[in-house]
Amino acid sequence: MRFCFENKVLDSDLRELTCDGAAVPLQPQVFDLLLYLVTQRARVVSKDDLISQIWSDRIVSDSALNSRINAARKAVGDDGAIQRLIKTIPRKGFRFVGEVREEMAASAARAEAKPAPLRMTDRPAIAVLAFGNMSGDPAQDYFGDGISEDILTALSKQRWFLVIARNSSFTYRGRAVDIRQIAEELGVRYIVEGSVRKADNRVRITAQLNDAVSARHIWAERYDRELVDVFSVQDEITNAIAAAIEPQIHAAENFRSHRKPPASLDAWDLLMRALSHFWRVTRQDHGAARALLERAVAIDPNYGQALSVLAVNDMFGVHLGWAELAAVAPAAEAAALAAVRCDHEDAWAHAALGSVCFSTRRLADALSEFEQALALNPNFSLAQSYYALALSYAGRAKDSFEAAQRTILLSPRDPSLAIYHGIAAYARFTERQYDEAIALAREAIRHRGDLTGAYRVLAVSAGMTGDGTLAEMALTELRRTQPGISLHWIATQLPWANDGDREHYLEGFRRAGLR
Repeated sequence: MRFCFENKVLDSDLRELTCDGAAVPLQPQVFDLLLYLVTQRARVVSKDDLISQIWSDRIVSDSALNSRINAARKAVGDDGAIQRLIKTIPRKGFRFVGEVREEMAASAARAEAKPAPLRMTDRPAIAVLAFGNMSGDPAQDYFGDGISEDILTALSKQRWFLVIARNSSFTYRGRAVDIRQIAEELGVRYIVEGSVRKADNRVRITAQLNDAVSARHIWAERYDRELVDVFSVQDEITNAIAAAIEPQIHAAENFRSHRKPPASLDAWDLLMRALSHFWRVTRQDHGAARALLERAVAIDPNYGQALSVLAVNDMFGVHLGWAELAAVAPAAEAAALAAVRCDHEDAWAHAALGSVCFSTRRLADALSEFEQALALNPNFSLAQSYYALALSYAGRAKDSFEAAQRTILLSPRDPSLAIYHGIAAYARFTERQYDEAIALAREAIRHRGDLTGAYRVLAVSAGMTGDGTLAEMALTELRRTQPGISLHWIATQLPWANDGDREHYLEGFRRAGLR
């Protein structure tokens, strides 16, 4: 069928949109959404309708839905302000309001076709299969099911990718099905699978993340535990698996984006490339991440995740002395607030707003935002680490150290593990436990030899213990990573709640030899 409106033709058989005879590039999911709106133009299509028909009842954020609506509008020469063709009906949904003429396609009648498999979206989707019971006792199926369901629930809180509902992914239980077939049938790119083996009072759980398109293992881990408390063990392993999977998917998506020609990069690709720079935490990568994020936001101004990372990246730059607070804070706060408006249940958005509040000395607001982020996603290691840092600057060093330790335990293979050790080191410095602060700072530097924050803590701790050789080395490396470091910068740019903590830090630098 061909649907003609204005100077455009939407061909459902060829799956093509043309404007004045020229093909308009469309991602498959955007085409499906536009076609559904056109065919259902006699009524208002609700958000639930779209999720059911376009996303096959997978969990999807408002920001992802709005992004696809915006893309459909752009394809037909419409926008959210004019709404000439695709109209938003407040609190009800969307409706295609253009005049449409239907024509039969000129192609010969086709033989009856099999139902088309679901198409993979341009954003990654993931399915969690029921974990296999390797115990030989069918009565133990409940434990593997519980682990699988908890992982699915935990991943659903990470709103960067779509998670297939249990009722779909569990249908493959006990069936020998190739993961590429599962991926095609469910419309996913990634699959989590695993097994559970219980014997006496011990349990062994294996889990792996697969790229279903290439049939490649991305990540795998084995967990051996004593079954003192079944639910406690289940929670611990679920949290560990969920925390490990998100950075692995980001890394895989970044790899995929670098295999694309630059001209074909969309906002998601740009965001994944930006994240790879963001996690490196260097001055050069800070700038590279910012440029990529600005491009992503230019493509989609309502892209909540890109707005969130842009704000966090800017605030990291301020804290590490790579950017001036007055120059970037207003735009960063606007980006963070926009991210919250796009999806108020996205933990990244609240972490972004918390990072702005932290750098602008609103520590109570910062702690509140980080707590909200962790309530939405307890396995979000970046929010947990920023929360730990804010606790230190708020004068709660003991709580800060405990929060930093939770981050390290939660995500022991995290790309930002060095930062977490550095935060724990600063908490110990604040408590006057200088030797332990030095040990933790050295551990941070062992993971990352160019980490500004770790050299700061190493310098002040060495200064307070009177180790002149160590203090000199730390200051030399610090000046390399933060050339503009000075007592004046420290006194005016870092957001302490207590003057005593500020003076303690400054005294450490004075004794280390900073002028």
